Amino acid sequence: MDSTGTGAGGKGKKGAAGRKVGGPRKKSVSRSVKAGLQFPVGRIGRYLKKGRYAQRVGTGAPVYLAAVLEYLAAEVLQFEPSSLFVLIWRRSINSCVPIRFASLFDQVLELAGNAARDNKKTRIIPRHVLLAIRNDEELGKLLGGVTIAHGGVLPNINPVLLPKKTAEKASSVGSKEAKSPKKAAKSPKKA
Repeated sequence: MDSTGTGAGGKGKKGAAGRKVGGPRKKSVSRSVKAGLQFPVGRIGRYLKKGRYAQRVGTGAPVYLAAVLEYLAAEVLQFEPSSLFVLIWRRSINSCVPIRFASLFDQVLELAGNAARDNKKTRIIPRHVLLAIRNDEELGKLLGGVTIAHGGVLPNINPVLLPKKTAEKASSVGSKEAKSPKKAAKSPKKA
């Protein structure tokens, strides 16, 4: 053993958390990233523990469940449009009209994803769903009476309330000429 206290193995001094002193701390990697999943492994693990489904929860259980849920979510998005129907009552015609639910779902999901991307977000929230539906003419008619929780409203300002730009520009041109003689009339600073 040499005088520094490290053996021939070269283990070196350790800090309080067990890592080497002075070395850069590694960035933490989530279990979802390690497993190559989009669904949150840590959150699912927490729900499994909090729900008291069993006394003990293994480390692989939330990973497996997240993978299964992600697979099922992907399968729902890939349904054959003709295999799933829903009847929507249209009061204006007083008749039942079959609508392809899967294609409707895909359309809303795609538009909501675009709205999320426009707002520089990676997660679709109810606000993005509302913006997608209300900005689309056909979906807006179909889901006109639907209230989306936490969706908010479409941004809209009545044109009457906006300032008139043509009158503003004309007045600003006249005001510039009126202001400049005042500035020129000031006496120069004395040294």
